[in-house]
Amino acid sequence: MRILLLTHAFNSLSQRLWLELKACGHAVSVELDIADSVAEEAVALWQPDVIVAPFLKRAIPESIWSQHVCLIVHPGIVGDRGPSSLDWAIQEGATEWGVTVLQANAVMDGGDIWATQTFPLRTAKKSSLYRREVADAAVRGVLDALAHYPDFVRGDWKPKSLHEFNGNSVGRERPAIKQAQRAIDWQRDDTLTVLRKINAADGFPGIKDELFGKPCYLFDARAAAEYGGNAGEVIGRCGDAVLRATTDGAIWIGHVRCIEHESGFKLPAAAVFATASACLPEMECAMAGEIRYEELGSVGFLHFNFYNGAMSTGQCMHLRQAFLDARTRPTRVLVLMGGEDFWSNGIHLNRIEAAESPAEESMRNIEAMDDLALEIINTTDKLTVAVMQGNAGAGGCFLALAADQVWARQAVVLNPHYKNMGNLYGSEYWTYLLPMRVGKQRAQAIVENRLPISAAQAAREGLIDVCLDESPEQFCHTVTRRAQVLADAVDYQQRLRDKCARRARDEAVQPLADYRATELQEMRRNFFGFDPSYHYARHHFVYKVAHSFTPRHLALHRETALAGLA
Repeated sequence: MRILLLTHAFNSLSQRLWLELKACGHAVSVELDIADSVAEEAVALWQPDVIVAPFLKRAIPESIWSQHVCLIVHPGIVGDRGPSSLDWAIQEGATEWGVTVLQANAVMDGGDIWATQTFPLRTAKKSSLYRREVADAAVRGVLDALAHYPDFVRGDWKPKSLHEFNGNSVGRERPAIKQAQRAIDWQRDDTLTVLRKINAADGFPGIKDELFGKPCYLFDARAAAEYGGNAGEVIGRCGDAVLRATTDGAIWIGHVRCIEHESGFKLPAAAVFATASACLPEMECAMAGEIRYEELGSVGFLHFNFYNGAMSTGQCMHLRQAFLDARTRPTRVLVLMGGEDFWSNGIHLNRIEAAESPAEESMRNIEAMDDLALEIINTTDKLTVAVMQGNAGAGGCFLALAADQVWARQAVVLNPHYKNMGNLYGSEYWTYLLPMRVGKQRAQAIVENRLPISAAQAAREGLIDVCLDESPEQFCHTVTRRAQVLADAVDYQQRLRDKCARRARDEAVQPLADYRATELQEMRRNFFGFDPSYHYARHHFVYKVAHSFTPRHLALHRETALAGLA
């Protein structure tokens, strides 16, 4: 079929659906929902069989839904209506939730139902649930709905109205959740209540509150039952997180958006309130210690769970040291686990934007990423594996390629390119690592095309080594087992010798230092040169400036129209 993805942004869910629909053989074009007239023009140009809307912030105009089948992906159970579905479910402690695919009509979220999927609602941030459970259910729901389309056209099938669910629906219409309804009462709310409230607002918009007497929005929380104090009091810090007491324990707060601060974007709590947090006692915690290491027999596992996958200069330096420490252990395989939601998304654009000199901080950050990648590439006394539990983008993708093998879960989306961020050239030794895996021609196409790649496609192309179609829990068990098999392999020593010989040959042909120097020369032009594209793109990204047009590499309908004019 010809499908138009109409979406507010080409976000993780939109990218996942774009990849899945293309894998099914559909012709898919994307239009960012900027204005009614623009959407109408896109529909006229593409002439889609179906319009799929995975992420909208406003209603589809009647001029479109009255003439075309428009399938809305609603992150709520059957009967649930309103823009804050997932927020309410998390805050109220629902144990099961779902995704409903319904046909757009004059009533917001009130159209006939084409498909529905449910899933257990784990205790987690809204952003994490959205990328995992909601995205998985949305893919299943959309594919199920599209399977009905031929029968719908022939008149052999029709979607169900809400009334046809015979009262089995537990959803209801609810308004947008307001800050007054999210507000934390530190003198009454227990740890679980506070956690649910912050989780329900994570990503956007955050919980309006205050720290150290300053108004701010709170994000990125985890419970700390082992600590306590006067409810509402900030009682400690660990790394970039601060610890605040509840009525029955405490909560780690990792990130804030300070209302009075001129930046107005999310930053680590201890960095925003540097003076006040410096006076707090340093405490141990599993959350703020974003980097942890564990060992099972002859396999070491290095976890690094950075918020939204962004890696600041300091985080890169700490991770490099942790890697060096892990490398000294008497293991045969070192597994780089990343985090549950992201492997890595490369340099930390928010920290860079907040720096006194964003250009200088950009350079420091990319150098620190390169230092880490170099240590992974030059590990010759054991085998290394990068494990993508979650998505990876930009420099994070190429950091993974520094390992001997890359394993990913089937639901992972990779964005192995830099150019969307103001035509960045990129570093992390990509000019060495990428052609080695896919060849020079394909490597150039990947970085120029600026398109997401599914884990399955990446495995077929040799960009990664293994793609496993498993749940997150099953995937981690499989990774542990496969890593142990790799460590116990009868040809382990031969693999190690082959690795060392290959690295020596490559170094003789062109030293890694040369790749790095060439890449950084280009990056320095991006950061300090006459073209400010990177700085504009970074600023727009950090401040969440909405797109004013759909990029041509996504809008095939516009490319087709231009080709016709030519």
